[in-house]
Amino acid sequence: MNEPGDPLASWTGRLLRLGVGIAPQDARKFVHDLYAQAQSDLDSERAEADFEREE
Repeated sequence: MNEPGDPLASWTGRLLRLGVGIAPQDARKFVHDLYAQAQSDLDSERAEADFEREE
């Protein structure tokens, strides 16, 4: 789970320390899904800003 350079490992570890009874694979999936959604939101914001600049 804690591979070098793994950006999700530290957040997964934090979540596991906060929540009793969370399975490690569930915590990792939650962090992964949250990270993916945040990246998608940032990409959308960048695309919108690029579009507005071009107009």
